[in-house]
Amino acid sequence: MDHDVYDVDASGVYNGMPAPRLDGVAWQKSRHSNSQGSCVEFARLPGGEVAVRNSRFPDGPALVYTRAEIEAMLLGIKDGEFDHLIVS
Repeated sequence: MDHDVYDVDASGVYNGMPAPRLDGVAWQKSRHSNSQGSCVEFARLPGGEVAVRNSRFPDGPALVYTRAEIEAMLLGIKDGEFDHLIVS
């Protein structure tokens, strides 16, 4: 898969890269995840970014976000801004 050279940081990390290429990171999932693997996993990257992957497809792509983007998302989650996405 081609990616724009401007999307690659100095460490070679880019959004959508295969998660296994993020060597040496510790993936973490919520203690609320279920045994069927329905969860996303997060990993802090050496440059301060945070990678996210689907736990059902650990060899799939990793989405890479800045700390500010993750902070904004977590604050929105804590405030209930996304509750409507899971309420039937």
